Amino acid sequence: MTRQIVLDTETTGLSAENGDRIIELGCVELFNRKLTGNDLHIYFNPERESHEDALKVHGLTTDFLRDKPKFAVLANDIVEYLRDAELIIHNAAFDVGFLDKEFERAGLPPLRSFVGDVTDTLALAKAVYPGKRNSLDALCDRFGVDRSNRTFHGAKLDAQLLADVYINLTRGQDALLIDIVANEPVQGAVVMVDLRSFILPVLTAADHELAAHEELLLQLDKASNGRTIFRQAAENAVA
Repeated sequence: MTRQIVLDTETTGLSAENGDRIIELGCVELFNRKLTGNDLHIYFNPERESHEDALKVHGLTTDFLRDKPKFAVLANDIVEYLRDAELIIHNAAFDVGFLDKEFERAGLPPLRSFVGDVTDTLALAKAVYPGKRNSLDALCDRFGVDRSNRTFHGAKLDAQLLADVYINLTRGQDALLIDIVANEPVQGAVVMVDLRSFILPVLTAADHELAAHEELLLQLDKASNGRTIFRQAAENAVA
């Protein structure tokens, strides 16, 4: 089965191209669609202030981040943690864009060059629930995922919530496989039966059923000007 990493970031603003930086990375590992506990959570010193609106969202102040490591210092460790995994990200273009920019600054290749697939849960949700709100908050409410501790957006907490949302969002397509362990007998397996060993009874129509059938055919004859397909097929079979 595929190793999956549910990933989220917090940033100083909305534009990696204009110099905004990652300040928090949260990753939750799934294997066989189950939490493993092999998670990753790092705060970074972005070497710049967060935009006022971004600070209201994540609450990570410059003072708090000042003694945290710079992204480039841990970039190779992050690459090795993510390597070959399928990434599960909500609004993936945003996080991938920021990660690519951070890897570029560290002299490393872009994200998609060393991971497996990148699955965007926002795109999945829009396909399943077109025209509805599909933010992480909305999906948590839809699936009954408890987000009562989410005062601020946090990468680790949001990754944990998204892992639960992802399992619920994709449960329909994997419902028959989600809890099956390798080599475990499958309950309700299909058994092939040779029907030739059975003598099946032939049930004939009762007189009142034949009369009702004939009445219906007469009505069809009248409506179709004598071109009832059933009668034509019966006549051809006899001929």
